[in-house]
Amino acid sequence: MLENQSSHRQEEIQLGKQGKVSITEYAIEKLDLCKNVPSDWQENFLEERLVVTCDKCESEFTTEVDATSQNCPFCDNNIESVAHSRRLIKPGSLLTFKINNETATKRYKAWLKGLWLAPNSLKRKAKLEMPIEAVYIPYWTYDAETVTNYKGQRGSNYYTSSTHTRINSEGKQETYTKRCQRTRWRSASGKIANSFDDVLVLASNSLPRDIANELEPWDLENLVPYQDKYLLGVKAQSYQLDLKQGFIWAKMKIKEELRTKIKKDIGGDTQRIAYINTEYSNIYFKHLLLPIWLSSYRYKDKIYRFLINARTGEVQGERPYSKVKIALLQILGTMCFMGGVIVFEHFRDKYGLR
Repeated sequence: MLENQSSHRQEEIQLGKQGKVSITEYAIEKLDLCKNVPSDWQENFLEERLVVTCDKCESEFTTEVDATSQNCPFCDNNIESVAHSRRLIKPGSLLTFKINNETATKRYKAWLKGLWLAPNSLKRKAKLEMPIEAVYIPYWTYDAETVTNYKGQRGSNYYTSSTHTRINSEGKQETYTKRCQRTRWRSASGKIANSFDDVLVLASNSLPRDIANELEPWDLENLVPYQDKYLLGVKAQSYQLDLKQGFIWAKMKIKEELRTKIKKDIGGDTQRIAYINTEYSNIYFKHLLLPIWLSSYRYKDKIYRFLINARTGEVQGERPYSKVKIALLQILGTMCFMGGVIVFEHFRDKYGLR
């Protein structure tokens, strides 16, 4: 769970049978956010936010009151729309920016320079425009306790030997022994209990999830309580995955980790899992904002994004490939192969290596 010394960390409210929880951690077990939400929960955890919506990628992010024309940081689309108010769950905490604009720009240029199979026109376009923007991205984290029943098989390896014959290089018959690995399977079943802390889930659909996941790990131990001042001059995206959708993603992450734990519990040399049933309890979530430097560029009607973890400097991005360069590389590879064959044939004929 998030630990900090802020005074509001100690403030608690009563959620009926849900018990007491802090401002930055919310009990969600059996709590339907669409109905029967206590008024004090709404007062403490929900807020009105002024946001704009991109009509192309549907990203939604905070904006200044008088900003009616701006570029979307997620798809580079020019937005000309009136800001509107939306009621959202408050972020409880965030990580501040550690990598500045100058350092992020240098990393961007170095990344572009390394795209040697990218189209030259893209490199020229990106170097000329090269917008890079500080953005806070929404995340959920989930804590949960699990009890898992499983059934499967434990495999124990053993080896058998068999004798075979073959003709050796001198044309004579010889015998040899071949060793083969076999596996003996036995049924296995059991129950394991586990606790999961801060399972991180990206709450944005505007970024490629696989690339955003490569920005991890985040130093969540350095989270600070959310304050509006941290958003001055920085766009903050509103969450697109709600709590229930986010928990579905969290359970997928948890399931992968549970499979590893189940295999360890089964033991043996190898394992098979046939059945898993997991019950969740004591589920909590936090809503937080994580900082990235983001650049989006359009190439041939497709959007490519470049991301930097503004805490660690980890760089990830999307890029197109030049079909011409790939074709030339294949031709060059074929020529090198054919050249090698010709040289080999020459020396084989010259020195009678047939």
